[in-house]
Amino acid sequence: MKKIILLGYMGSGKSTIARLLSEKLSVKCMDLDAVVEEIEQMSISEIFEKKGEIYFRKKEHLLFKELLQTKDNLVISLGGGTPCYAGNHELLNGDNIQSFYLKTSLEVLLSRLKNKSHKRPIIHGKTEEELREFIAPHLFERSYFYQQATHIIDTDGLSKEQVVQKIISVLR
Repeated sequence: MKKIILLGYMGSGKSTIARLLSEKLSVKCMDLDAVVEEIEQMSISEIFEKKGEIYFRKKEHLLFKELLQTKDNLVISLGGGTPCYAGNHELLNGDNIQSFYLKTSLEVLLSRLKNKSHKRPIIHGKTEEELREFIAPHLFERSYFYQQATHIIDTDGLSKEQVVQKIISVLR
């Protein structure tokens, strides 16, 4: 095992599962969004506002490639859109890379995100119906890229610990 990549839509549990998985495996965890924020010294929403999405996507791509090229064993949590830009989906498989799409249904995503929209600027202030109308086409558009993962874990009905155990069982 060298790199374990977690991908999926916002609210699918990527960051949480990455932290738990890294603890269980005693492997360093890197959240790609957090890495970008740290290097740029601003939040993702500020980067989008001040430098634009194209700048962000280029930076995200370069940093993702850098993380994959390190010699460290890593658990990497991607941003929800990362696999959909700059050919990043082509980096999800390869020598010493195991990628996991945390597939989560629209209904479960809605239930997780509707009360946390204040933490996510892109969905802040949306009603539940507006949230549904926002997420549904995104899931459809991104599904091709998400499906490029080495493994797909259907997370509906599973606890965080059960998702971690499923990933570990695949890795063994």
